Amino acid sequence: MRYWRPLLTPILLLIYWQLLSSLELISTYLLPSPITVFYSAVNMWQIGALPRHISTSLLRVFEGFCLSCCLGTMLAGLVARYSWLEQLLSAPLALFRMIPPLAMTPLLILWLGIGETTQLSIIVLASVFPIFLNTRDGLRRVSTAHKELAISLNLSPLRYLLAIVIPSATPSVVTGFRLAFGYSWRALIGAELIAASSGLGYLIIDSQEMMRTDAVIVGILTIGLIGWLLDTLFYRSLVLLLRRRFPEVTS
Repeated sequence: MRYWRPLLTPILLLIYWQLLSSLELISTYLLPSPITVFYSAVNMWQIGALPRHISTSLLRVFEGFCLSCCLGTMLAGLVARYSWLEQLLSAPLALFRMIPPLAMTPLLILWLGIGETTQLSIIVLASVFPIFLNTRDGLRRVSTAHKELAISLNLSPLRYLLAIVIPSATPSVVTGFRLAFGYSWRALIGAELIAASSGLGYLIIDSQEMMRTDAVIVGILTIGLIGWLLDTLFYRSLVLLLRRRFPEVTS
């Protein structure tokens, strides 16, 4: 029974949705029935429109997320190592962290045009800060006892990093990566609504202009399902990898 409990609420929502449409309590133009949405999704898949938009969005989000991981991790390492650098960058980083990435979209379009570079820039602006903040805090959580132990063992900087710093920072880094991955997905969809000619966000806005409410709902549900699936796979894969590499930390 416990395996079916997570499906209970979605099933009840589908039944309620179908009743609203069947009893015409809400216009079918505003809220098509689940059956209509399902057939619309099947048709969009058969003609290749839905797979094309999905693959475009997935490619963008993975490129932007990987770039954010590199930038956020390197910046966190530098800031954790050199305190003067954090004092120098604290004000501009706090300023950019408080600016919603979509607020930068008009300026990015003027600078970079409507294309892949704008999409990647918005993803990086949305996801780099969770990685940076969590990784920085994780690198600073090395206890004094561990530092004294490294000194007594005369560990080299590389051995100290691999044996003490990285295992201590692992929980915070995992949290930052997971948050950033979700931010990347949401920021990408928002960017595609404004500055794209393909992708799931573009599918939604294009369907809205064509007055295809069923296609709009297909796009929204696809975004939610893929986002949930990616988050689950990403978290479990990352935890499995870390358990193999650092069993004493993730156990």
